[in-house]
Amino acid sequence: MQLRQRIERYFEFEALGTNWRTEILAGATTFMTMAYIIFVNPSILHEAGMPFAAVVAATCLSSAAGSLLMGAFARYPIALAPGMGLNAYFTYVVVKQMGVSWQAALGAVFLSGLAFAALTLAGVIRKVVASIPTELYAAIAAGIGLFIALIGFRNAGIIAASPTTAVTLGNLRQPETLLALGGLLLMAALMARGVRAAMLLGILITTAVGVLLGLVEWRPQAYRMADITATSFRLDLPSTFHLGFVEIVFVFFFVDVFDNVGTLVAVGKKAGLFHQAQEIPRIDRILLSDAVASTLGSLAGTSTVVSYIESAAGVVAGGRSGVTAIVAGLLFLAALFVAPLLGAIPAAATAPALIVVGCLMMSHLAEIDWSEPVVAVSAFLTMTAIPLTFSIANGLAFGFTAYTLLRLLRGEWQKVSWLMYVLAALFLARFWYLGEGG
Repeated sequence: MQLRQRIERYFEFEALGTNWRTEILAGATTFMTMAYIIFVNPSILHEAGMPFAAVVAATCLSSAAGSLLMGAFARYPIALAPGMGLNAYFTYVVVKQMGVSWQAALGAVFLSGLAFAALTLAGVIRKVVASIPTELYAAIAAGIGLFIALIGFRNAGIIAASPTTAVTLGNLRQPETLLALGGLLLMAALMARGVRAAMLLGILITTAVGVLLGLVEWRPQAYRMADITATSFRLDLPSTFHLGFVEIVFVFFFVDVFDNVGTLVAVGKKAGLFHQAQEIPRIDRILLSDAVASTLGSLAGTSTVVSYIESAAGVVAGGRSGVTAIVAGLLFLAALFVAPLLGAIPAAATAPALIVVGCLMMSHLAEIDWSEPVVAVSAFLTMTAIPLTFSIANGLAFGFTAYTLLRLLRGEWQKVSWLMYVLAALFLARFWYLGEGG
């Protein structure tokens, strides 16, 4: 009993008005709302040439480690897992477009995690967080949402490449596309009825229907420890240093920072844990938890680990302390021994989840003051440049540079932090560098 009371005091149960039953249920709710990542993340990284079963294991391990660390060390009800958007950048931009091996890409994730940890300990990230307008956080999230949805539409066959208009409507009579559309409708219907595990159930049911219709080649595999080792500790740091790695590391690092902060602000405010983004208790612990989780994730064999906005579902269910995140972490650990038995999930089942996640991320648009020209133009450039240039880095560069220059041209230079001027200068230098390279 004394140990239990000590644990309750450590997690501030009384001050937060919570209890064990509420925290456990909240943790289970958070897990169910984000468990789709166990299938979606390996499906995306598999396209980069990574072994599916190994990435399933790496996803479970990194999600468990990150969530346990966030809950026990930072004491926040926020669960972590490999980030949607960053896994797409990893596969479709770094590996497929730039021709980087997945081993070298993992090295970039590892270095970005170390940079995140070092700058957090130095207090730099805290200052950067306080200097950037909240509207641009929202624009980044929305832009990544559009990027994810674009990939989902493409993987589903709903849109296709066109030599005249860039993209066009795909062949909706294709059986796989019809299956994906059915999965999208199913997920949306489950969400409309308030089913917490809508995406997870949608993926599983769509896969089952595909198997029954003969559209999916089902090859269940026995779970072996060798599956885990296929990606663990396979990062190739020497190759990373020879690939012009600065830009790649910068994107992983930068998006990880803002993804984490955006989720932190959204979930923390909903839970009533703080009132202003500039006054977040234990912010260094939160940031350090995320940084360490990304580093561990790269060692296990997955892309950048981030805080998940789905944690808000657990908060709505009553979660207020780090125990919520710990429960979610333990469930991810348990999933490690079950998920590999399920085998590969087809694109027709995961593509709808990408579209739905992209849809959910559009909620951030409500945080932008569209009546303010400086904010509106900067946010619009950020969110549209990400999917249209197929690059998160380009979206960040356009938006941040536009915000700084427009404030300066309107004579409001004093409203911009010196750190924003530094970031704008770096982005302008990057544009010049890319122009020279082209």
